[in-house]
Parts: sequence; structure tokens; C-alpha cells
Amino acid sequence: MKEIAIHWMRRDMRLHDNRALLAALDSGIPVISAFLFDEDILKRLDNTSDRRVSFIHHRLKNLQSEMRALGGELIVGYGQPRTMWSRWIEQFAADGFSVREVHAGRDYEPYAQERDQSLATWFNDQGIDFKGTKDNVIFEKNEVTKDDGKPYTVFTPYSKKWRKALSSQQYEEAQSAAHLLTAELVPSEDVGALPIPSLAQMGFEDVWEDGAWMPSTTVDDSLLKNYGDHRDFPSIPGTSRLSLHLRFGTISIREALRQGLKTSEKWTTELIWRDFYQMIVYHFPHSATDSFRPAYDAIPWINDESQFEAWCQGKTGYPMVDAGMRELKHTGFMHNRVRMVVASFLCKHLLVDWRWGERFFARHLLDFDLASNAGGWQWAAGSGCDAAPYFRVFNPSSQLEKFDKDLVYVRKWVPEYGTSLYPDPIVDHATARVRAIETYRSVLKPNPA
Repeated sequence: MKEIAIHWMRRDMRLHDNRALLAALDSGIPVISAFLFDEDILKRLDNTSDRRVSFIHHRLKNLQSEMRALGGELIVGYGQPRTMWSRWIEQFAADGFSVREVHAGRDYEPYAQERDQSLATWFNDQGIDFKGTKDNVIFEKNEVTKDDGKPYTVFTPYSKKWRKALSSQQYEEAQSAAHLLTAELVPSEDVGALPIPSLAQMGFEDVWEDGAWMPSTTVDDSLLKNYGDHRDFPSIPGTSRLSLHLRFGTISIREALRQGLKTSEKWTTELIWRDFYQMIVYHFPHSATDSFRPAYDAIPWINDESQFEAWCQGKTGYPMVDAGMRELKHTGFMHNRVRMVVASFLCKHLLVDWRWGERFFARHLLDFDLASNAGGWQWAAGSGCDAAPYFRVFNPSSQLEKFDKDLVYVRKWVPEYGTSLYPDPIVDHATARVRAIETYRSVLKPNPA
């Protein structure tokens, strides 16, 4: 049988600047790409109209066409990972191919780590070499640590060490697209590839339509040049919205950094935050679901369901909070400044467990990334590494005055604001602030860390 290498496409849904694909192409044997709709992940999604699934499905159809135009193939399956890999390997054997190695971009989230460790053992039992490649971060694992080798838990020193360690080698383009033109690929006619599973087969609806809600994969340099000045104002299109494409790998982190280094210090800092949170969840996997600082798990949250529902629906009586929540439900995005305001409001004003908000964002954000989402929520709640101190309580009215003084953003999403149809505030800011600080202090006074 003829030996082949497989590029397992995951958070790297592109053919250009793809290090895992390049590693497969460098193996010296024919290459085929594969993507798995992981049933264990999809079954957690309770919205059958989830736009993220439609986006992935649409992207895969385009990538499959691109691969076939190059004389290769991208096979797509749906199921549990080990079951699907067993089927694929049997299918390849029936077509006269023996899988020698599988290449994949490393994923640092707890589920992915457990899955990959289990599969690596299973692949080894099948005589297959499973090779992970760094692709969706600039620095991974232990590449940026304290002098004693321990991981950083504070961003500023991490950022300084990150910048000191950076060289062009970390962000140079992987020549995967060029290599595809000359490498030997496994043509589609040589494998009995089945059609891409339909969304209906996986229990989802096709809500792609024309994809008008999808942000561009390119950003004008002028936006990045003004990023530092404009990024906090939700009425100004001052953010890149590339977070979705970085999440699914439709652009590479190296491409984003190359552009940032040329044009925007603030943009580069945001990319460092992304690496920081990825490494936090890798070194401290409990932080994905529990407080990074265990003492904070003792906070007696009120968890009033009616107030939580008002927050979810954007009917709190605080216009910036309400505008943000409505923007999220309508578009799948929320401005970064507003994310901080709505998260602080839920945790501090309403004393609702940060995990409730984190799960809501996980269901609705198109750019949902576990590491960044959990990190952001724990920052707001005060329970995370390098988090806002518990006594810092955002005043949503002051935030509105600072960042949407002319109400451009609020009027767009809360048209009834200023009329009798708009609800009164569900809590008083001054009262809620005092309550939050006293509640936190009652638990944390002996051990604020």
C-alpha cells in the first residue's frame, strides 16, 4: 500500500500560511486533508441555527473546491473523533493507502488536550505518528515563562518577556500555499470520499444566506493606525472584528501580527493578550470552568434569575448594557469596551456568577474562544489572573458618558431609550456598588488573593 500523510484541519481553516499543512507537505509522501465535525463538541450547542456551524460548513465547501482545483482532496466527516478516524483509516486502506502520519495544529483548551492525548496513544497503537504543530499562537506552552520556568500569571511582565523573545522567525509566513503547487497530493478520485455531511444531518439549520454578517478577513491599515484612539468607542468602526477569523484560523495569527507590527502597537498588545489567555488555560485548565483564584468560588452569588433574564434581553434600564446585549443577540458580536461593561454589571451590580455570563457569551459570540472568554469574564469578576480588583465596579452611566456621549451606539440598538417604553434601572448603581464590595470583602478580606 502507498503511504500517505494527513493534515487534520481544525483551528486552521486555510491553505495559506498554515504550519501544520506545511509540515504534512514536507513529509515527502502524498498528502490529503481532513476535517472532522466533532460530535462531542456539536452536541453541546443548543441553538440549531448557530451561525458558527454554518460558517464552518460554508468555509469547508470552499476549501474543498480549492483543494480539488490543486489536484488534492479535503475529506469531511461527522462523528466522535476515534470512531471517525477508525473509519477513515479503514477507508484509506480499502483504497490502497496506509496512513503513516497525521499532522495537526496544536489546541490548548482542556477538551482538545485530553482528546489529542488519547488519540495520540491510539494512533501510536495503529502504527501512525501523530504530530502536533504550533500554528494558532505566536508563543506556546513554556516558550515565554518566568526566569524560574514557571508560567506568568500577570500580563505586564508576560508581555515584556513576549516582546523580548519575539523575532521574525515567530511570525514569518509558512509557505504552505506555494508548496501545495508542487507537492504530491492524493487526488479526490483515488479515495472514496463521501460528500460533506449536510447541516441537517448534523442537526443544524443553514443560516449562511449570503454571509453578509461575516466580517472581512482583511483590515485597512488606516483602521489599525487609529486603533488605539478609536477602539474604545462603540459607535466608531474602530475594531478589526478579525477575532472570528483568528478563532477558526481563516487568517493566521502570524499574518495578523505582521500587520500589527507595521501599523499599531495597541493591536499588537491585543494579540499578546490572546497568547496570554491561551497559555493560562493550558497551564491552569481549571480556569476554564472555575475561578483562577479559588477563594472567589466562595462568593455568595445572588443569581436572581429574573434579573439575569433582564440582562440577557437587554432590558436592565442601563442603556450601554442593554445596547451591548442586543448587539450581541442580533449580530453575534459585541464591542470590546461594552463587553467589559456588561460583564462587570452582571457580576458586580447583579451579583450573578460569572459562569452564567460566560456560558451566555459562549452560546452567542461568533468569535467565541474559550480561553479569551473565560479570561475576560474572570477579569471582570475579579477571580482571574491579573484581574480587576474586586472593589473596581464600572459605573455604566459614566461609561456611557465617556464612550457614547452622543448616544449614537445606544440609539442604534435601543431605539426606545428616552421614551416611556424603556424600563427603569433594575438596580441602583450606588446601592449595588456598596453591596458588591461588601459581599466580596466578606469572603476575601482574610485572603484577597
